[in-house]
Amino acid sequence: MPATFTRTPVEIERKDTGYGGKPPVDRRPTGGGGDGDNWDKRPPGRRGPRELLNRYRLGVFFALAGDLMFFIALVSAFFVRQTAGHFDPRENYVSDWHPLAIPPILWINTAILLLSSATVEMGRRQLFHEIDVMEEWLGLGRPAVKRAAPWLIATAGLGVLFLMGQWIAWQQLASEGMFFATNPNSHFFYLITATHGLHLVIGIAALLTALVAVFVLRKMEMRQIVVDCTAWYWHTMGLFWIFLFVLMVYFQ
Repeated sequence: MPATFTRTPVEIERKDTGYGGKPPVDRRPTGGGGDGDNWDKRPPGRRGPRELLNRYRLGVFFALAGDLMFFIALVSAFFVRQTAGHFDPRENYVSDWHPLAIPPILWINTAILLLSSATVEMGRRQLFHEIDVMEEWLGLGRPAVKRAAPWLIATAGLGVLFLMGQWIAWQQLASEGMFFATNPNSHFFYLITATHGLHLVIGIAALLTALVAVFVLRKMEMRQIVVDCTAWYWHTMGLFWIFLFVLMVYFQ
């Protein structure tokens, strides 16, 4: 009978040509930020870095969807209240809505928040930089952490600066006699800015937590997940503010 030869799994793996010009066995440690799962022969039920990252991102998006619905309800009430009014003694309908001059500092605050969105994105990208991830995987230190930390600190500082600007805007309106209960427009201005400011305080707390996490957590993929989810939250707060700012400027 003719002799038969069976190739071992190792020989099959060596003859595998790979895909897309990559080496036959691509074991680059992406930490969840690359193109797939890098945990070979993991126990059943255990998720790889990429799967964990997607799961946490999905959780953040679901939480932010609830915030989005809240802001949509707030904006709907804004437009409905614009049409409200009363009848004077002559039976003429008089609107209760009075235009409000937006404090100029809000333009500066908007620029600050946009800049902070750029800095947090830079910090996020540093933790997924392939060369730095490879160096940590080889035991050559944590260069990605050292690169990401200054960007996270800068983002938190810009967030505090934004909140200080919002407080100054409130002070300017108060000096003009425009308070929370002065008229419906001022009521919504204080309500919108206070609500967004509260969400930004949560974002600053998340940034500080992420800053501690990048130094404390030992697993690379967990540091990436914490910073990535924080960055997505911060970006969303920036988008919310742009939407609310345009609403207050052009639709009052």
